[in-house]
Amino acid sequence: MLEPFAIAGMICALVPTVLFCLNLRKYREPEAVALALPVVSVLIPARDEETVIGDAIERVLASTGVMFEVVVMDDQSTDQTAAIVEEMAAADGRVRLERAPVLPRGWNGKQHTCWELAHAARGALLCFVDADVRLEPAALTRMAAFLMRDSNLGLVSGFPRQVTETWLEWLLLPLIHFVVLGFLPLGRMRRSNDPAYAAGCGQFMMVRATDYWKCGGHAEIRMTMHDGLLLPRLFRQHGYHTDLADLTRLATCRMYRNAQQVWFGLAKNATEGIAAPVRIVPVTLLLLMGQVLPFLLVAGFAWAGGISLQCWIFLGIGMVGGWLPRALAAIRFRQSWRSAVLHPMGIVLLLAIQWYAMSRLLLGGAASWKNRAYK
Repeated sequence: MLEPFAIAGMICALVPTVLFCLNLRKYREPEAVALALPVVSVLIPARDEETVIGDAIERVLASTGVMFEVVVMDDQSTDQTAAIVEEMAAADGRVRLERAPVLPRGWNGKQHTCWELAHAARGALLCFVDADVRLEPAALTRMAAFLMRDSNLGLVSGFPRQVTETWLEWLLLPLIHFVVLGFLPLGRMRRSNDPAYAAGCGQFMMVRATDYWKCGGHAEIRMTMHDGLLLPRLFRQHGYHTDLADLTRLATCRMYRNAQQVWFGLAKNATEGIAAPVRIVPVTLLLLMGQVLPFLLVAGFAWAGGISLQCWIFLGIGMVGGWLPRALAAIRFRQSWRSAVLHPMGIVLLLAIQWYAMSRLLLGGAASWKNRAYK
């Protein structure tokens, strides 16, 4: 009776493990290339970011190897965000403060601000960066060279190293790399411009200005809360390729600061990703079978008799398959080992957030972020 479940769990664990290991060799930090680069407009949408905006700008100003401007758009902030940026703009001509118009009906706040930022930009490359991202001096140069290497490459993005301090941060946020590298075939993504292989991180995305306007930019994804997925998909729908780079050593980000922010932050765009109605059931089954079931079976039957050696082998392989990607990720991406050890618990909580988001959608509830509610 137990053996079929052990085999199913082993298979479901090994599929993302094999793909993760293959992808790990392809997911690289962008190389340093001697190349004449156009001016980069670093575009930062900011709404109530007084605690982080100053440091974000200072880190961009330390960039080397490329000409750039820093444009911050204050999106109706109620704190000192605008005042901080104004002071820094007065001290350094590369910094500019813009103010977002009142949010129009039918727009998500971030997408509207990014759209207005693109209009305000003067550079040939547009680099959208969240206010809580900290860039290393080589980040802009490396990513600009990564984008300019291929005229068919329309958008490049990458995942900064996630700084995690509170328990739900370090338990859940490292799963980003597991999900992306365990379920997205990078080789096929790079060979194709099929929108099905679209992926990106809204914390850092770089495009050519000309390509951005050809695609329609953020105006085409105005309703979404998941620009990291839908902007790359938009570029692919217009015939461009998109790509991902490892930004672990080139950027850091403290995305959330407490358990409540983690829960609602991950839930806000879940129904455009894993919790989409067409995906949530198969994804849930695959993750539970491969990442949770082997551990539950071993824990539940550790002291039980009558289990064949072959069954124990299947369960053992399943457990190793579940843990191996998390151990590799902890080393490569400087993630918390606590998250890797508690991997099955993290998967269960991640799925709970996805089903919460799905239930909210079915009940007609609104996702709230930055004191705005979106149906």
